[in-house]
Amino acid sequence: MQTHKNQIEWYLDKFSFFESKLNGRLQSPIHQIRRNAIEQLAQMNFPSTKNEEWKFTNVSPILNYNFIPAVNADLYDISNLKIDPYLLKGFDSHLLVFFNGNFVRSLSRLEELPKGIILDSLSLLEKENPELLKKYINKISSIDNAFNALNTAFAYDGAVLIVPDNVVVEKPIQVLFLSESTQENLLNQPRNLFVVGKNSQVEIITNYQGISAKEYLSNIVTEILVGENSYVDLYKVQNESENSFHIEKVQALQKRSSVFNHYNFVFGGSLVRNDINSLLDDEGIECHFYGLYLTNKKRHVDNHTFVDHAKPNCMSNELYKGIMDDQSRGVFNGKILVRKGAQKTNAYQSNKAILLSDKAMIDTKPQLEIFADDVKCSHGAAIGSLDEISEFYIRSRGVPEDIAKSMLIRAFASDVVEQVKIPELKEQLNHLVFEHLHRKEITNQ
Repeated sequence: MQTHKNQIEWYLDKFSFFESKLNGRLQSPIHQIRRNAIEQLAQMNFPSTKNEEWKFTNVSPILNYNFIPAVNADLYDISNLKIDPYLLKGFDSHLLVFFNGNFVRSLSRLEELPKGIILDSLSLLEKENPELLKKYINKISSIDNAFNALNTAFAYDGAVLIVPDNVVVEKPIQVLFLSESTQENLLNQPRNLFVVGKNSQVEIITNYQGISAKEYLSNIVTEILVGENSYVDLYKVQNESENSFHIEKVQALQKRSSVFNHYNFVFGGSLVRNDINSLLDDEGIECHFYGLYLTNKKRHVDNHTFVDHAKPNCMSNELYKGIMDDQSRGVFNGKILVRKGAQKTNAYQSNKAILLSDKAMIDTKPQLEIFADDVKCSHGAAIGSLDEISEFYIRSRGVPEDIAKSMLIRAFASDVVEQVKIPELKEQLNHLVFEHLHRKEITNQ
């Protein structure tokens, strides 16, 4: 088994070769950020269960592999790559495609963008407009642990969206991250940056899919700036292979009177950890976190959320639900911080989970830290199995047992799925719920 120190040294050793692949980007101001991050990584260890924030998630299975940064790996032939099976379909969208962490322009759709919008890859913008990236990147999110440092040090590509003031993006923006390797254990590290100006609106869908026969690690950092009086919906659909490990930190910074909605749907992966944070940095802000996570077999899914109420007269609402089957394990840790002076804060958090198997497990930890006295804050958590009385009532009407259970699962998940504002996406998510639990699907027909 690898030790944490061995793993850090492995990545430090790969950094020089990574730099040789940057093709003229060594003089970019972004590269100094990479260098600072690799120096930080050299002083760190990967988190362990001794760390309070990771006490329920053992990352040792990740550390058993020497993952190769994708840009260091042999080039993969994408001439026959078919992305259609992995797209979220049925609605029109702008599209960016990344394969093993690298942008594929030939498979992307970037036409008909509203005037003034920048939607492109980090690697291209680093060459053509490094000063624009320097203005925002690594400014919203800081390095909290070795995974964040690893992403920043080896940041090579990712999705970048810059929306100017007073623009409504009519069509959703879908970003497909597809991973596949039959030869090497790859480290894919998208570095995403979404900046939305004042009085603007946009829907973004990040779609993580994996078909790899080899174990791989997706280690992601996503930074979001939601400008004054703007409205941002960010959907995440994570449906990667059973051989995958997935770590993502989402850090949002919200300005006055903005609304940020984050929708998190977790269907795949052997070990998944999501850190979803928002800093409410002015008055009149709304923040909504919705999450649905499904686990089966021996999978492990950990969702950590953090809403930082830094200023008064803001509200946050959080609804997370988990469905666990077989010998799987779920973790939910939701923290709400109300800082001194953040009066008139209204914050609510709910986490509910159902266990479909006697061997499935859930650890849930709601946290409220309040340093203001004129606030309304509450949280609730509930864990149980499917309602036997409801199941009996349904079956008494002649409904078979598997159908009755599926009806109850759909009803449980619907509180989250119904929050999705794109009807075609909502129906696909409903389908994925039953596909991943190997349950009889119930539709609205």
